[in-house]
Amino acid sequence: MLHGLIFAAGLGTRLKPLTDRMPKALVPLAGKSLLQWQVEKLRDAGITDIVVNVHHFPDMIIDTVRENEGWGTHITISDERDFLLDTGGGLRKAKDLLGDGPVLACNVDILSNIDLRALISEWQRVKEQTMGLLVVSERKTQRYLCFDEANRLCGWTNIATGEVRPASMQGKIGSNHRLLAFSGMQILSPDIFERMDQVVAQKGDKFSLIDLYLSLLNPQSPITNDQSPILAYVPSNYRMMDVGKIDQIAEAETFAESL
Repeated sequence: MLHGLIFAAGLGTRLKPLTDRMPKALVPLAGKSLLQWQVEKLRDAGITDIVVNVHHFPDMIIDTVRENEGWGTHITISDERDFLLDTGGGLRKAKDLLGDGPVLACNVDILSNIDLRALISEWQRVKEQTMGLLVVSERKTQRYLCFDEANRLCGWTNIATGEVRPASMQGKIGSNHRLLAFSGMQILSPDIFERMDQVVAQKGDKFSLIDLYLSLLNPQSPITNDQSPILAYVPSNYRMMDVGKIDQIAEAETFAESL
């Protein structure tokens, strides 16, 4: 069974002063909080067991979930109030709450028109070949994930600074690669939890999902020849918005109403 995980623990510093008095997850847009938008999207795709991680104003989120009876879902809280763990660390902490199956994990502050049932269908098709299916797009940004012609992740780059990860990809990104922007959503195999020790050894308990994905590209990682550690999924007719800045709220409300 597919579980949902909503990353809602962030501080939301770019949404100040709203986040001086509430968590980012409860910022209202067109009559609903960011959290409600995400929960209902998962619910409408048939995902009704959801974990939400919390840190900033955690009790406000917990109370809101309880008052709204999870908007028709069963929501479990992964409590990070003592230490914010980033997305990779947050996934790791939530492991025991997520069951034994795959996880659809998403950021609370990303609104999009993605067809989750189509994403889930693609996961069913490729799940024996990979540990993760990442939603990516061709939108303009500075930081990109790099994929080969078979849609397999092979690196990351910041085009503004020239940084490339892993270092073995330096100077090797060419016309046979696609640079795609991560969209804060993915479906992950439970097998990925077994591959986290290497990242924890390097970075401690706090690390990002991107750190985790790039660690899987290490040739010492035990990936068999018929597997791809991470694959790209580019939705058709995709529209998304990262609700990250206070001056975007009006635009975000218009966008939300269009979904």
